[in-house]
Amino acid sequence: MEITYVVIVTVLTMVAAEVLKVFSFSKKYLPLVNLGVGILSAVICLAAGVEPNILQAFVLCVIAAMGGGGVYDLARTKLYDTGKDDSDDQGV
Repeated sequence: MEITYVVIVTVLTMVAAEVLKVFSFSKKYLPLVNLGVGILSAVICLAAGVEPNILQAFVLCVIAAMGGGGVYDLARTKLYDTGKDDSDDQGV
C-alpha cells in the first residue's frame, strides 16, 4: 500500500505544479507548494487510515511530493551539448 499512495502523491504534486504554472504562479514558490501538498497528503493518509504511523506518513508524503517536483523539473530540463566526449573521462 505504501508504494501506491507515494505514487499518487507524486503524480498529484506534478499536476498541481503544472496547474499553478498555467496561472502564472511564480516558480520560486513551487517548492513550498510541493511541501504543502506533502503535508496535506500526510494528513489525509492519517485521517483515512492508510498509514497508521504519523512519522512515516509525513516523511513518505513529503519526500514523494518534493521528489515529484524534482522529477518534473528534471524531465523539463534541456541538456545542452558541451562538446566534451564522456568516453575520455577514464573513470574519474
